[in-house]
Amino acid sequence: MFERFDTPEEIFSYKLGSALSMERQLVGLLGQLEQCTLREEIRHPLAVHRKETLQHIANIEHCFKLLHEAVDDSPCGVIEALANESKTMIKKSDDSLPDVLILAVATEAEHYEIAVYETLIANAEARKATAVAKLLSENLAQDKHALTVARTLMTTILEQGIAVA
Repeated sequence: MFERFDTPEEIFSYKLGSALSMERQLVGLLGQLEQCTLREEIRHPLAVHRKETLQHIANIEHCFKLLHEAVDDSPCGVIEALANESKTMIKKSDDSLPDVLILAVATEAEHYEIAVYETLIANAEARKATAVAKLLSENLAQDKHALTVARTLMTTILEQGIAVA
């Protein structure tokens, strides 16, 4: 959509579109991670967050409507790179180890999402787009919670010993 950025609003719109692309990619990644996990205590939170991610997509699409802009899903290479790395690492790992890798990918993705949303919210607030900032803040809160869950699960698994018999 943009070949050149001339205003902060154009950058914001591009980044909002990139967040939309990010969330769409995450739906697929979370589904793949669900299928690879060996533990139900990991599978369930991944499924819950996948459903939340579908709401994140709807929230971002609504942000475009509130801004009276066409929905644009600008590219987001970060999540694609994380997905590719996780597939490669799971293939290279012992069959008893995918859960630690899955939680690492989930943690990395949540950190990235949090950074994206914090930036978008700051921009929305600067534009006085309070309804947009509110929707993005809802996404941010759920991602922060998902990060806490992933960290807690990772700590528990590492303390118990990584491998599953």
